[in-house]
Amino acid sequence: MTRLGLLAVLAAAAVLVVSCTDPAPRSSDPPAPPTAPAVSGPDEGSVEEASGTAASASAASVPASSTAASGADTEPEPGELPVTAAEAVDNPGAADAPDPREEMDPLVRQATEPWPTDWRNRTIDLGELLLGLPMLDPRDGIPPIDDPVFEPAAAASEWLEDRVPGVLVQVGGETRFYPLGILHRHEIVNDQIGGIPVAVTYCPLCNTALAFDRRVDGHVLRLGVSGLLRNSDLVMWDDRTVSLWQQVTGEAVVGAAAGTVLAPLPTAIVSFGDFAASYPEGPVLTGGRERPGAYDSNPYVGYSTRSAPGGFYTGEIDPRYPALERVVGVTEGGGATAYPFPVISELGAVNDSVGGVPVVVLWGGDTADALDTRAVSEGRPVGTGVAYLRTVDGRELTFTKERGVFRDEETSSTWTLLGEAVSGPLAGTRLRFAVHRNEFWFVWGAFFPEGRVYEG
Repeated sequence: MTRLGLLAVLAAAAVLVVSCTDPAPRSSDPPAPPTAPAVSGPDEGSVEEASGTAASASAASVPASSTAASGADTEPEPGELPVTAAEAVDNPGAADAPDPREEMDPLVRQATEPWPTDWRNRTIDLGELLLGLPMLDPRDGIPPIDDPVFEPAAAASEWLEDRVPGVLVQVGGETRFYPLGILHRHEIVNDQIGGIPVAVTYCPLCNTALAFDRRVDGHVLRLGVSGLLRNSDLVMWDDRTVSLWQQVTGEAVVGAAAGTVLAPLPTAIVSFGDFAASYPEGPVLTGGRERPGAYDSNPYVGYSTRSAPGGFYTGEIDPRYPALERVVGVTEGGGATAYPFPVISELGAVNDSVGGVPVVVLWGGDTADALDTRAVSEGRPVGTGVAYLRTVDGRELTFTKERGVFRDEETSSTWTLLGEAVSGPLAGTRLRFAVHRNEFWFVWGAFFPEGRVYEG
């Protein structure tokens, strides 16, 4: 098929697919408001008609690869990853082996034709990959932020409402806030916190916010949006081996790095108001101050109240909860437990263990649903569910919530929703975050089918 023929096929497919979000200008450009039609209601219209149809005739101009700075201060030592992407695919001895790309969805195969990815090295069935951005070579069709700019929470309060949700990331004693309105349009921020190269990631279709250390075998990777999805979840790519990485698990699932798992970093989805109260000088990601209101716009109007997640998920859905109900999914000690929002909102504080690790899940706040109304700040209240390790100085604590106040039974210290003791013997102490997400119920079932579900 000719290049023009492929573009025609992909353009025709645009009405059938949706990206994790709509493309946006680079972080140095002023943000643009969404241009695609919104979903008109929980079961009306089609999420396939939302922002993901943003692929356009300019698709051919997307570069075949990115050479954006990874943030490394020195040139990494060569040879520590198994092979580079180019070496991986240059394997004459495998010429007679079946082409693994025969497993692919035809649109995925055509759109990824220019990639030097080692498709033979994989941990998944390639047929599970679907095209989220109908473009020729969709890498970075949704541009990550590679040079993030921050300002103190006190200054950000001029343009961020208290209810606006964001990703709290804590590394090396520093805590930052990344508004979901910005991540709707970029999905990945390649950053450095405390000298550590990190990737802050968010997939709106799954409501999964995670941060990872992006150092692998002595190399600093620059992660980008591949334009592919698996089980509706963002699939990332790296600029060294062009391997594909599953956002929910942090695992490389295809390519020279397949089987490698990125180290997770402490994260939580919280409201800006709660963040600012706990970290008044904490850095907040800005999206360009020319039109900050554009980052309060949600390209997925009504998505979170739909009855089904859309065409990028074809698996079965456990009927115990609606497909798009939120859960706090905790993965610690090799174990995995989901804490559904309807359960923890009734209890306020849940003391439990996951994989033998004592944890507590706290509930509260007035955090807005970032995937509900057109304006993120006006979204319905979904609250905040945050998981912590509940061992402090070698002692397990047991938490309760009474009249909106969290208290531990062992010392009678009082704690905030963001895990800080504000009175009592432990005043000034902060709980450490457990590895967790606020994914939708269908996402939990897709990636943690053997996981436990807390029922109260």
